[in-house]
Amino acid sequence: MMKTDQPLIFELSKHGRKGYSLPELDVEEVDVSSILGGDYKRKEEPLLPEVSELDIVRHYTALSKRNHGVDSGFYPLGSCTMKYNPKVNEDVARYPGFSHIHPLQDEGSVQGALALLFDLQESLKEITGMDEVTLQPAAGAHGEWTGLMLIRAFHEEKGDFNRTKVIVPDSAHGTNPASATVAGFETVTVKSDENGLVDLNHLQQVVGEDTAALMLTNPNTLGLFEENIIEMAQIVHDAGGKLYYDGANLNAVLSKARPGDMGFDVVHLNLHKTFTGPHGGGGPGSGPVGVKKELIPFLPKPVLIKKENGYTFDYNIPKSIGRVKPYYGNFSINVRAYTYIRTMGGDGLKAVSEYAVLNANYLMRKLAPYFDLPFNRHCKHEFVLSGKRQKHLGVRTLDMAKRLLDFGYHPPTIYFPLNVEEGMMIEPTETESKETLDNFIEAMITIAKEVEDNPEIVQEAPHTTVIGRLDETLAARKPVLCYKKEEVKI
Repeated sequence: MMKTDQPLIFELSKHGRKGYSLPELDVEEVDVSSILGGDYKRKEEPLLPEVSELDIVRHYTALSKRNHGVDSGFYPLGSCTMKYNPKVNEDVARYPGFSHIHPLQDEGSVQGALALLFDLQESLKEITGMDEVTLQPAAGAHGEWTGLMLIRAFHEEKGDFNRTKVIVPDSAHGTNPASATVAGFETVTVKSDENGLVDLNHLQQVVGEDTAALMLTNPNTLGLFEENIIEMAQIVHDAGGKLYYDGANLNAVLSKARPGDMGFDVVHLNLHKTFTGPHGGGGPGSGPVGVKKELIPFLPKPVLIKKENGYTFDYNIPKSIGRVKPYYGNFSINVRAYTYIRTMGGDGLKAVSEYAVLNANYLMRKLAPYFDLPFNRHCKHEFVLSGKRQKHLGVRTLDMAKRLLDFGYHPPTIYFPLNVEEGMMIEPTETESKETLDNFIEAMITIAKEVEDNPEIVQEAPHTTVIGRLDETLAARKPVLCYKKEEVKI
């Protein structure tokens, strides 16, 4: 119980209130200092809030309502595929046979779980056109690093130690050069052409005997399909390099095109994006990696295999890069992805991409008259607008993003990719209804008109959120990471 002479730093705390009821102690009370020593025993009572159960339930419920998520509103975050996570996935992940097992159990006692993992690998192989898949990597960037380490091991096993460079487009996700650096490579940037695609002439200039790989997502970060992908693969392969597929945008081509058929040698997938594992909040994620045949010997071990008498882990992989994740990946996320794939089926996955592309093009054409459209062509799952027109009137993309908060929408990704001035990258996904898209369009058009007629309301936004506009420079350099209130004496 909090002492009455201690400072009160909890707004809801009232002396004498409590929100718990513990049974009487039914074991012998032990002096902690006799076990841990006197230096480890508290000298003062802990400073804890004194509140009723009802008060604390309402407090945390109110806080939860301030958090924006896919279940509470539209989340058009470009490049991140923030689509709805079906609740059946959660139900299946909580089946006792999945949620009550332990990774250290004997393989014979978890054959059902291993069968699910094996079937998931087989499904992902078919979806991506790869020859083998590992489920070990814990997230997308972890999958990138794993894939690059596989490529590194492949080159080094051939005695080719001079392949030290990884080529990334100027529109690439930031994790691409970061993962390459962590894997021990240098990065080389290849430019985009006037159509927003990789410039083939520049690619031919930067590729060479020191090229380990080209990292690419297709469709690219501008939401455009790299229509020259076969030629690009030929250029890289002729130089002895490998083609790496960043699976962040796979949602746009499910059952329509496979990375393996485009010429990619390695692919990572984001199960929390394309295959509806929970996204955000710190994880856990899942970033499986698929490879073509010549890279299979280097896969992380153990490798899950199927034998006549069941499923088992094979540790006898002499050329393996080693284990990259304790146990065998984030099992519960893999269960969710497996449930989603089996629920959707092949036709359902094809419909995912069809509606994702339809929704993106619908939004793009409706908003194009009110903003600049850098690449006026058919897009895939996402597209990029530019706020240059509004910038000339004194309002930046950042201001419009903050104004969107007043309409109840999470803003799109802004100022990315870096090759679009005042960029807004918007991805509606396939799960949003036309009514939701129309309401979002109306909000964006309203903001565009406000910029012309009443720019101050946009420049000073947001107006309806709990916290108003922050000093972003100060917030970045001196963040306040916990709640602080002036202390008052009781």
